[in-house]
Amino acid sequence: MTCDLPAPIFTNEAKAIEHLEASRWPNGVTCPHCGADNVHKMAGKTQAGMFQCNACRDKFTCRTGTVFERSHIPVHKWLLATHLVASSKKGISAHQLHRMLGITYKSAWFMEHRIRAAMAPAKKEPMGGEGKTVEADETYIGKKPGRKVKVGWGHKHTVVSLVERGGSVRSFHVRGNMDRRKAGKVLFRNVDLATALMTDEASLYKAPGDFFASHDVVTHSKGEYVRGSAHTNTIEGYFSIFKRGMNGVYQHCSERHLHRYLAEFDFRYSNRVALGVSDAARAARILKGAEGKRLTYRQPH
Repeated sequence: MTCDLPAPIFTNEAKAIEHLEASRWPNGVTCPHCGADNVHKMAGKTQAGMFQCNACRDKFTCRTGTVFERSHIPVHKWLLATHLVASSKKGISAHQLHRMLGITYKSAWFMEHRIRAAMAPAKKEPMGGEGKTVEADETYIGKKPGRKVKVGWGHKHTVVSLVERGGSVRSFHVRGNMDRRKAGKVLFRNVDLATALMTDEASLYKAPGDFFASHDVVTHSKGEYVRGSAHTNTIEGYFSIFKRGMNGVYQHCSERHLHRYLAEFDFRYSNRVALGVSDAARAARILKGAEGKRLTYRQPH
């Protein structure tokens, strides 16, 4: 499905509010404060889109209890921004959003972080399982504050990712020096032990790998990249998309926000076209993920 940018939900505020209400309450409006369905829509221009709960008497809108709450940016601009972020394979910069939406750079920057918060999964079920394969690998990006740039990766941030073949990806920012204990913690908390594990020759995964159904290793240092079904090409492909987006689009990311960028790239990869998810469906999933979350400007993480 292609994106219809002139669509009413991206240009008309009333249509945008109607769309968000239908997304949030497909079976009828319920109060986000007490959960009651005994509500009524308020009248008047100053209360457009506002409801009142007849049970708890609180007022609310389709934004209440979501990452859009207390935002002064119109809903139709939120929907357009959500679609642009969802459909841009390597991301879209806040500068680009601020020019396209006609809002300030500061607002666009915070808007993107709210959308990233909506992209982060609320629950994390174990990856893999019997008959399934998960590839694990680490990469290094950016620059740690106060560190001099040297040969190697000691001055960079560590990112560990897990990719289930034919499925989703899950990435983590690992603080400090990477070691077997941290690698094991990531694997044991996120991957079913009945899974076939694939890694490169890094010693980080040797001890944890013994606990899984199988652990195949490809030795990149000896020019080995594929041996039968053993390879880490899937996760290398994900890292390629991630680094091209971070280096080419965003260019800089502070350590305290890295986990949000990881959530963004993880979400798009886990809801890609190859899995039958269109751009419009991806944007719709972000709207559902926006519920029950809140992010304020002064909130650091």
